[in-house]
Amino acid sequence: MARGDTGCTPRPLKQRALLALLVSKNGQCLSVNELVHCLWDGAPPPTARAALQVYVSKLRKHLGETGCDGGSLSTSLPGYVLHLGENALDLRAFRQLTRGQGIAHPEDRTGLERESGDLQQALALWRGPALADLRDVTALRELGVVLDEAWMAATERKLEIDLLLGRELVALSELRRLALQFPEREKIQGLLMTALYRNGRAAEALAAYSGLRRTLVDRLGMDPGHRLNRLHHAILNRERWLEESKDGLFAPAL
Repeated sequence: MARGDTGCTPRPLKQRALLALLVSKNGQCLSVNELVHCLWDGAPPPTARAALQVYVSKLRKHLGETGCDGGSLSTSLPGYVLHLGENALDLRAFRQLTRGQGIAHPEDRTGLERESGDLQQALALWRGPALADLRDVTALRELGVVLDEAWMAATERKLEIDLLLGRELVALSELRRLALQFPEREKIQGLLMTALYRNGRAAEALAAYSGLRRTLVDRLGMDPGHRLNRLHHAILNRERWLEESKDGLFAPAL
């Protein structure tokens, strides 16, 4: 939750879940009924409201003891509101750094360099999957999926910029790792194919496509999309735009 390793996040699971739910509301009130429903996934025990009061009290004490950038938890009918300092949240900083994502024109090297730097800072804020140990809570699992996608979009854009700037060799090791981790992610596979081809490894690029196609057919019963097929065809025919085009890499971009 907090910027850096400040000890703001409590250790007990229910307190962490409560804190995450309140943070997700970004300074808005979360009612007692909502909190009880979320913390016990719609099946609260008879003692849930009393237990919630205990969690709130302990969390309030924890925030006071750790400082946590001036964070405070206040009662506000019909529930509770978490107030945090302007720079308290990694997520807030991440969103600020990525709000210009995708704006830089492919031929604007200065703009691409600036966007790349912002994305690098944004991605450095992540220390693992969002809410990784809280996804048994349905509301937090759904939020975690949204945050995962935001991380992936920023990662893909950063790697795409690397290729637009001619840094295929730099991007290659990260693309290989991500391609293994996310074998069904077509944009990652397309970026990997492009990086391999531009590094003189056309055979490996074609093998990457074949592996992706097998994965998609076996797991989802579907073929790669039009853009991946277009890229595959271009590699087979060694089309000139693969080396020369800086307008999106994938004619059109993935």
